[in-house]
Amino acid sequence: MVEIKYILIGVAVLLLIFSFVTVQQGTIAVVTMFGKYRRIMKPGLNIRIPFFERLNNRVSIQNRAIEMEFQAITQDQANVYFKAMLVYSVLNAEEETIKNVAFKFVDQRSFIQALIRTIEGSVRGFVATKKQAEILLLRGEIVADVKESLDHTLETWGFHLIDLQLNDITFDAEITTSMAKVVASNNLKAAAENEGQALLITKTKAAEAEGNAIKIAAQAEKEAAQLKGQGIALFREEVAQGMTEAAEKMKAADLDTSLILFSMWTEAVKEFAEKGKGNVIFLDGSVDGMEKTVKQMMGNDLLKK
Repeated sequence: MVEIKYILIGVAVLLLIFSFVTVQQGTIAVVTMFGKYRRIMKPGLNIRIPFFERLNNRVSIQNRAIEMEFQAITQDQANVYFKAMLVYSVLNAEEETIKNVAFKFVDQRSFIQALIRTIEGSVRGFVATKKQAEILLLRGEIVADVKESLDHTLETWGFHLIDLQLNDITFDAEITTSMAKVVASNNLKAAAENEGQALLITKTKAAEAEGNAIKIAAQAEKEAAQLKGQGIALFREEVAQGMTEAAEKMKAADLDTSLILFSMWTEAVKEFAEKGKGNVIFLDGSVDGMEKTVKQMMGNDLLKK
């Protein structure tokens, strides 16, 4: 009896031990009984019926990533090589979704293969409608098209696509070389256009500056001539007034006014000598000639006034 008691206690302990199951955070356990789905277990400590309920699968509800490399052909028959990273996860933690994820595919490997092939087919279908020159500019459009076309399919599997990152898009060496030449020629063309525009602006500004300088010089010359004329006129006016006053004083003193002419003559000769700059000027030194010359000078001054 004692041995049977210990055996029963041992069996009870084993049943108790096998009755508790720990489910890790970020996963949900799928329980079956006699090969049929029964229920799910959430993260933490759970109780099951020993030897009858079995943990068929543990479904991760965390984000998962897959790296892919594949090839596509454009509308103009150019080969495009993609390196991409796919980020996906279980749609939600509801029981029906977890049940779908656990039993939709034979195993995880089959699901991953189906997911990769589906995405590759979607990208290839999009690329086949575009030309090679457009592909590099359509990263965002490719991702958006893939997500739009796959959302419903992945939902039926219990998953959803979080992100598709096209990390690298390359072409055959010949295409890459030709693309580089096109870019280089476009850059040279743009540089030439910019240089032409800069030269045009420089010449335009130089012409404007030269025109403004000419206008300023002409205005200054005009003002200088006006000031010079005003000064000469004022000088002549002062000379005439001084000569008139001197003549009146000489007449009042009963002196010969010809002294004024003689004085003007000598001043003129002195001015010619100082400012003649080596030029030869012939003057009549006789009394009649002096008087005639002075009168002519005064006549010219009057005409200029």
